[in-house]
Amino acid sequence: MRTVHARSLITALAIALLTLTACASPPPEESDNLTVGKVQGEIKVGMDAASVAQILGSPNIVTTDDQRREVWIYDKISSDRVDTASSIGGGIIIFGGGKSSRQSSSNQRTLTIIIKYDEEKKVRDFAYNYSSF
Repeated sequence: MRTVHARSLITALAIALLTLTACASPPPEESDNLTVGKVQGEIKVGMDAASVAQILGSPNIVTTDDQRREVWIYDKISSDRVDTASSIGGGIIIFGGGKSSRQSSSNQRTLTIIIKYDEEKKVRDFAYNYSSF
C-alpha cells in the first residue's frame, strides 16, 4: 500500500513539473523579428501600409504630420545582462579562507523606425536609428 502511495506522489510531482516547464517559456514576440536588415531589405518607397504591417507587425505609435498624413513609429529596446561568478578555495574554505568574485556586464540595444505615408497610405519616406551600448 505504501508503494502505491509513493508512486502516485511521484507521478503527480512529475506531471506538475512538466506542466510548469511547458508554461515557463513564452512564445517569441512579434517584435523579435524587427531588425535593421529587414527594414533595409524589405521596406520600399511606394509600398502600401498593409504590406509594411505584414513585414514589421503593428507599430508602437501611430501619429500624423502637419498635413494629416500617417506616420508609423516602431521603437524597440532590448537589454542583456550577464552575471558570472568564480571562486577559489577547495580545502582552504574548510579553514575559513576562500576567495570569490562576481562580474557582470550589460548591453542595451535600441532600434527606432519611422515610416511616413502619403495621402494614399503608400510609403513616401522611412528612416531608422540603431544603437548599441
